[in-house]
Amino acid sequence: MMNSRLIECVPNFSEGRDMGKIRQITDEIESVDGVMLLDVDPGRDTNRTVVTFVGEPQAVCEAAFRAVRKAAQVIDMSKHSGAHPRMGATDVCPLVPVSGVTMEEAAGFARSLAKRIGEELSLPVYCYESAAFEEKRRNLANVREGEYEGLRKKLEDPAWKPDFGPSRFDAGAGAVIVGARDFLVAFNINLNTTSVRRANAIAFDVRERGREKREGNPVTGKVVRDEDGNPVMIPGSLRAVKAIGWYIPEYGFAQISMNLTNTGVTPVHVAFDEVCRKAEARGIRVTGSELVGLIPLKSMLEAGRYFLHRQQRSAGVSDEELIRTAVRSMGLAELKPFNPEEKIIEYILRDKKRKRLTDLSLSSFVWETSADSPAPGGGSVAAAMGALGAALGTMVANLSGHKRGWDDRWEEFVSWAEKGVVMQKRLLELVDDDTDAYNGILKAFEMPKKTEDEKAARAAAVEAATLQASLVPLTVMKEAFRVFELLREMTEKGNPNSVTDGAVGVLAVRACIRGAFLNVRINVKGLKDKLKAEELISEAKEIDDAAAEIESEIIDQVITRLGM
Repeated sequence: MMNSRLIECVPNFSEGRDMGKIRQITDEIESVDGVMLLDVDPGRDTNRTVVTFVGEPQAVCEAAFRAVRKAAQVIDMSKHSGAHPRMGATDVCPLVPVSGVTMEEAAGFARSLAKRIGEELSLPVYCYESAAFEEKRRNLANVREGEYEGLRKKLEDPAWKPDFGPSRFDAGAGAVIVGARDFLVAFNINLNTTSVRRANAIAFDVRERGREKREGNPVTGKVVRDEDGNPVMIPGSLRAVKAIGWYIPEYGFAQISMNLTNTGVTPVHVAFDEVCRKAEARGIRVTGSELVGLIPLKSMLEAGRYFLHRQQRSAGVSDEELIRTAVRSMGLAELKPFNPEEKIIEYILRDKKRKRLTDLSLSSFVWETSADSPAPGGGSVAAAMGALGAALGTMVANLSGHKRGWDDRWEEFVSWAEKGVVMQKRLLELVDDDTDAYNGILKAFEMPKKTEDEKAARAAAVEAATLQASLVPLTVMKEAFRVFELLREMTEKGNPNSVTDGAVGVLAVRACIRGAFLNVRINVKGLKDKLKAEELISEAKEIDDAAAEIESEIIDQVITRLGM
């Protein structure tokens, strides 16, 4: 699925208590082919459910329409109450570009969806964020101001005529807000207080919009207004953050409910630490946090690195360890277990049916290699040796960074360890890429060749697959060659007790490059384009010759350092 044009849809429905109604809505989503339901997150006290699904644009829009239609049928807004702001049975329905789709395209899909909802369901629909038709409607808070209770009056105001559908108040379904936006992280931070007023004070401290400026007393003083009569705002400390405070009876404490609208501007870990500081200043403690919906892998890895660096520990560790560090540091499992396979969007979207060599145990990989099939073969094993060489360099960097008495060199070695992890990951990817490339050749040869057109198509496919099978080991050589820089630094300057570990890494990388070179040579023999074949051989030989020279230099230096 990750290779397709994908958009995500994250509708918020004003029902968080009746699972039967929620299931009717999600059944409508799952009734559409090509859509994957990723997450259903109901909140009893907010009386709201956040649903996340993904697929190709047309399928997602169809699923969204069906969900909005069903929500209008089963949810009665005239009887709704809950802690979260809302304006309709389907309160908001944003589309989020995931891959192969621009924000402009996503906005177009959102407007088409909004038009269909307005026309076919006769509901008032507003467009927000990137799908908005005017600036004042970009901000969700502006569109939702007055909420459901003020909707009848809002619809009578010509300035708030819906973008689609009638200006008629529907007591049962309310209004729908449809938009296109960047990936938003919904993140709640738990407090050791039951006071909504104090929680809101912290929320106003941090949210970008901040709080109204007042004369004299900052709480009860008269609101200061500009020449147009609008309140003058004192901005909060975090950009691209929306926040409110509320009390959740189900938990027995108050939370800061946050929407991080651009984690590139304010990452999750920065928001968490800032709330901790502002809460502490008001005599309140943060006890943990809660992720509503999904989060990108990048956000979790950045958080893990941040908290390890705060401890002066190396972040040159596995993704799994970085995620565990992030979960522990932010208390993400305080309310319920945090399962990365269910909360991290990349983990949900990856093809779990694909058998990846790098998911095998070491013994299973060895036995798989020894089986009576040509793949995995020398190319995959070469890439694996390169990854192991990088892993040894990373290990030496980590040991050096934590060596007693070398505290002043911590940052130097941590930097190398983190570079080493990147090298490991890339070479591990190439373990599977090499086998995939070989299987690509087999698939090309299986194409029909009865007609002249079929023969031509088959020949072109075989040539393309053969070229790919030649480029993969050449890429292995290039990526592995970069590891020498890490290993040279570690054998020269790293922990002296680990110098031979670095040397073994050098030998592993040299074997990787030499083995990959042999694979380039045998694979280019199948190319019809002989000029391209010669070009690839020449480039590969240059890398191989340079690798031999560097290996000799580093090993000689290691032997000298050992005093042998």
